[in-house]
Amino acid sequence: MNIKIKWRKPTVRSLFLAATAAAFLTACTSTETSINKNSATPSTATGSEAKEELQPIAKLFPGEGLFPMLNDVPEQKDNPIPEYLRNGVEHPVVASLQERLMNLGFMDNDEPTQYFGNVTEAAIKVYQRQNGLAQDGIVGSETFTSIMSPAAKYYAVANGVSGDDISRIQTRLYELGYLANASQVSGTFGDETEVAVRKLQEVNGLNIDGKVGRQTINLLYSEDIKPNLVSYGEKSDVVLASQNRLKELGYLLTEADGAYGNDTVTAIKQFQGRNDLVVDGYLGPSTRVALNSKEAQPNGMTLGEQGDSVVNVQKLLNKYGYLATANVTGYYGEVTENAVKAFQNNNGLPADGSVGMNTLNKLTGSGVKSAGSKGNPSKGGSSNNNGGGPVKGGSGVNGLLSIARSKLGKPYVWGSKGPGSFDCSGFIYWSLNQVGVRQSYLTSSGWRSVGKYTKISSFGDLKAGDIVVVSGHVGIVAGGGNVIDASSSNGKVVERSLSSWWRNNFICGWRIFG
Repeated sequence: MNIKIKWRKPTVRSLFLAATAAAFLTACTSTETSINKNSATPSTATGSEAKEELQPIAKLFPGEGLFPMLNDVPEQKDNPIPEYLRNGVEHPVVASLQERLMNLGFMDNDEPTQYFGNVTEAAIKVYQRQNGLAQDGIVGSETFTSIMSPAAKYYAVANGVSGDDISRIQTRLYELGYLANASQVSGTFGDETEVAVRKLQEVNGLNIDGKVGRQTINLLYSEDIKPNLVSYGEKSDVVLASQNRLKELGYLLTEADGAYGNDTVTAIKQFQGRNDLVVDGYLGPSTRVALNSKEAQPNGMTLGEQGDSVVNVQKLLNKYGYLATANVTGYYGEVTENAVKAFQNNNGLPADGSVGMNTLNKLTGSGVKSAGSKGNPSKGGSSNNNGGGPVKGGSGVNGLLSIARSKLGKPYVWGSKGPGSFDCSGFIYWSLNQVGVRQSYLTSSGWRSVGKYTKISSFGDLKAGDIVVVSGHVGIVAGGGNVIDASSSNGKVVERSLSSWWRNNFICGWRIFG
């Protein structure tokens, strides 16, 4: 980026204009008595007053300026750049600053604005930290010159660094399956994070140094990133953490041991099928995010289902005497339903005949009462399914836009999925789920190839309610030439023009409705 910055001095301009105007007017009033009309040479004044020789006024020609040019007076503009750029300032130069920060990897990609807000301030502090400048988030001449310099350093961090940017990296490593637990998103780049970075670099064919520099940070948000897909035979803390969650939700019927075996594959497939994910048995990033979200749907088997999960339940019912061995068929028929009711009735659960989370937990837990033992039947009780549901805002396109607009002004926070703050992809995830569209969390890169909806390949074909995907960013088409998105450059959720920036960076769109 080649940007020419001219720092203005309004006081110099004012003094210069006043002085020149005064001299010009004085010369004009004395012209008739002081200038020989037939000569360019001035006449000499006579009388008792002191004689003063006046210099001639140069002729003016078309296209020339009224005032003479002075080399030591800088060029003036109507909107001078402030001496310091800080939070709250609005100026065209802020857009150039944001664009440069995005190019250097210190801000998420977005349409630059003239507003210097919280997100821009945070990016400046990270830049200052990396470059040994005072971390005040204020852009004076030193910081500005450093950022705009062709020799400016690209974003890079390593073990021992702390900050909000480290939390962002750790969150992404967690989503991609390289960190095992959400608790490891601490904001401090420690040994566990370095191990995760090294594994990511190894899997993706990068130089393995455990540092997050240009190549690694670009790869983290690239559509070409290879996640840490946990598959059959692997044993790790990532598997153990996921097994515990699967057991909690009623999908895993055996003990969690950290080994990805047949039981875990079966549980993952069952979870994926009930949570609108691709049923492939892999513990990939989308599955892990859905598994650990509050919206994760617990297991529940009812009449008519079949498969390995049904077999596992039938085996447990057989173990405790509620179902004959001959009826362990993998099909959930009336015989199995009656066996489940008997088990529930004898173990203090609502006898509805469906295998929900509470029934599964009881089946796989301790203190199970076998058939024939004296039970403690429950009269009524709550459902086995989790309560709650989407925010009511209508359905279809109008519902989606209504829900999206209800969050206008909420702050942009990287990695946040609502409801009080969002990043761009978190905003899409939250909005769709609130309108009743079951969609797992995807990054902006993941939205390039979601494949679940009707793909829009031409920018001109976008309609209200479509998800618009651009390089490093995503938003909801609002109609009327507008888009609603969680904007890093604005620092909040906004509704703004679907401008040429969106057209120039357009990748694809997805039609959710119709």
